[in-house]
Amino acid sequence: MSTSIEEFSPALPSVIDQLRSAVAGSVHAPGTGGYDLAVAPFNLAAVHHPAAVVVASSAADVAATVRIARRVGKKIAVFATGHGAAAATPDSIMINTSLLDNVVIDPQAKLATVGAGVRWQRVLDEATPHGLAALCGSAPDAGVVGVTLGGGMGPIARTMGFAADHVIEIEVVTGDGTLRRINASTDPDLFFAIRGGGAAFGIVTQITFRLFEIQTLHAGGLFFDIVDAARVVHGWREWVQQIPESVSSSIAILNLPPLEDLPEPLRGRSVVHVRYAHVGDVENDDALVTYLRCLGTPILDNLTEIMYADIAAIHADPTDPLPVMERSVLLRELPVEAVDEFLAVASPSGGLPLILTEIRAMGGAMSRQPEVPNAVVGRDAAFNLFTLGPDVPDLHDVLPGALESVLGAMAPYATGAALPGFAGEPTGEPAKRVMTGWSPETLTRLVAIRDQYDPERIFAGAARW
Repeated sequence: MSTSIEEFSPALPSVIDQLRSAVAGSVHAPGTGGYDLAVAPFNLAAVHHPAAVVVASSAADVAATVRIARRVGKKIAVFATGHGAAAATPDSIMINTSLLDNVVIDPQAKLATVGAGVRWQRVLDEATPHGLAALCGSAPDAGVVGVTLGGGMGPIARTMGFAADHVIEIEVVTGDGTLRRINASTDPDLFFAIRGGGAAFGIVTQITFRLFEIQTLHAGGLFFDIVDAARVVHGWREWVQQIPESVSSSIAILNLPPLEDLPEPLRGRSVVHVRYAHVGDVENDDALVTYLRCLGTPILDNLTEIMYADIAAIHADPTDPLPVMERSVLLRELPVEAVDEFLAVASPSGGLPLILTEIRAMGGAMSRQPEVPNAVVGRDAAFNLFTLGPDVPDLHDVLPGALESVLGAMAPYATGAALPGFAGEPTGEPAKRVMTGWSPETLTRLVAIRDQYDPERIFAGAARW
């Protein structure tokens, strides 16, 4: 007896037909042209298998897709640049927002309005001719919306705060398929929740945020050989507790592959990378930098004055797709003992399959609520611990335990919470850490807001809820 396609997957043809009749953008089913391209991620560990992909050409396409998904009992997954760790499953329809790529810079008002498919580097490039800067993350190749809705802790966050603190208007499609333009006056609860709560409350199609008069930074990084790790990390710990708010910094242990696109001194080596960014008046800058340079003998020193649009040089994050798994936790303190634990688990001698383990200094402007409060977590934390490893077949089963062991070693100094953009996949322990970041009162408020705007829990990317 033969089995028809309809008997094997009865819902799929009707869903595809409904989508194609309702949206102007392209619709792709598994096995058809364009599907693999539309779901190709930056994080190659997130393998997407949605029932269908809608490459939205407008916010109206997004709204129509949400309404259809709701009608046929599907979840909604969102894809912009593919940097996220959540994989779309066959019970979902994926909305690819890469064509929502409008960028409007208002130099008089010092505002940027950008679509959901825009990457930070494009905003930097378009704002620079006006002498303006946007609060991007450490990797400007990532999407504006995804980074911002999770908080957005960038290379100058101690000085300027989280990216989400400077959002003034959002265009969002909520769980009922309604397109809304919201701000602090029109929808105060939803506006509070989505800035920090992210994907649980709707699909953002456009966002407007403040720009700042920053043209240059004294910034970059110092790379030290791993043999100097103890002296460098302990020295950085003492130094970072005395820096002014005008300085942001992080330190990382990197285990680098022997790739030709890396600077020759770094290829195939384990190194300590000290990152530095100073905004504004450079008074006392020489003394701050001299101290860092004296922690050891740098094998590479690219700390200099840079154009703000070149801010990617500070962290020098990878720009090519690769499979990774990540974990993070916020730290309330970093005593000497914590540095010893960090060195024990993050250094190559620890034997863990890690690419990067980073401690990023927080505090400063990040510790204060913005004029219009939001749901961003971590304001009570002093540092952010972040680690990632290669999610390749030989390591897939052991990597979660390895990453968790890093967090376990630092648990005595941790708050137990994590920033959404650093936590990892939105399930299991990573999800619990994100939820831990909110006080019981704030969490109760957020659940009530989600009950109002997505009572059917249609947004798949918010699985932790």
